[in-house]
Amino acid sequence: MATTVGFIGANGLMGHGMAKNIAKAGFDLVYTVHRNAPADLEAMGARRVAGNAELGAQCEIVVICITTAQDVQQVVTGPDGLLTSPREGLVIVDAATSEPSVTRELAAQAAAAGVAYADAPLTRGPAEAEQGRLNTLVGADDEVFARIEPVLASYCENILRAGPVGAGHTIKLLNNFCLQAATTALAESFTVARAAGADPQTLVDVLGKGMFDNQLLAIMGATLNGDYERQQFALGNARKDVRYYTRLAGDVQVAPVVGDGVHETLSLACSAGYAGHNVPWVAEATDRINGLGEQTS
Repeated sequence: MATTVGFIGANGLMGHGMAKNIAKAGFDLVYTVHRNAPADLEAMGARRVAGNAELGAQCEIVVICITTAQDVQQVVTGPDGLLTSPREGLVIVDAATSEPSVTRELAAQAAAAGVAYADAPLTRGPAEAEQGRLNTLVGADDEVFARIEPVLASYCENILRAGPVGAGHTIKLLNNFCLQAATTALAESFTVARAAGADPQTLVDVLGKGMFDNQLLAIMGATLNGDYERQQFALGNARKDVRYYTRLAGDVQVAPVVGDGVHETLSLACSAGYAGHNVPWVAEATDRINGLGEQTS
């Protein structure tokens, strides 16, 4: 008999592909969504239920792929949450980008209800989610990992053990901080180049012939030709992730000097109206914040 897997977030940019690949792998998929059910999931035999408590009561494993730590808290412990009346042996897999302190707190609350908890945040993007080629960073003990690994393998190309519960979210925040630090550094350098009368394309050319030849350079370099859509990740979410990172650094008594600067840049971009734009738009936002250029969005 197929393992019954629940999914929260099946309408999301990442969640849709993940849920589809879980069903495609032969698991009995049950899900909740706020809007209309995705037609392809219904065609694959997946079943929609009314609420998250019903998922918790029916499923052996539930995967959560939503936006914020507060959202995760709500679907796990809130009214109609997964812990309302959970099935014996339930495992909750938190694939959101969340805060490690919240993750460990939820894991403790789950354990008190006889439920196991793992964090398994993701890297790569929506295209890889549809292809079943995501990366995941797993925080779980060996027993829980063995139970959830087949489900993770249905939508992931690379499954990396990060350590105990909370370690997956820790590494994910460090990953996102490093990426956003590089992105905002490039955006700022483009603005400084323009203000100094230099061509930012020359900077891109130089970086591309050295140690900074990478995908981020290609993504941000494309903005110089008006292409801001090579990365599908909203600036508002990037700001949230870096804020989680700076709080994590504070929790372990490390001064997030670079992190605070990156968060400030992203916050200014969001305040300037770019929160819903994809991350590469930080290049235009940085120009405008500094009085350069005309808005093209």
